[in-house]
Amino acid sequence: MIKFFKKFRTQEDGAVTVDWVVLTASVVGLAVGGVMVIKDGVDGLAGNIGTELSSATVVGLGELGQTSETATE
Repeated sequence: MIKFFKKFRTQEDGAVTVDWVVLTASVVGLAVGGVMVIKDGVDGLAGNIGTELSSATVVGLGELGQTSETATE
């Protein structure tokens, strides 16, 4: 068993894997941080768009280009 631990301690095959795990965790952490920074702005913008769309009206094809005054004539 002691021979196994001495051999395991000198091997460096897993060092690259550890580096990639740390690098990947850093990238994921930065992405989560970036999302948290812009989340409030995106939520506000989505709310504004929703408000504008809910108050918008759709006109029929025959009414395009007419104002409300010419449509009643």
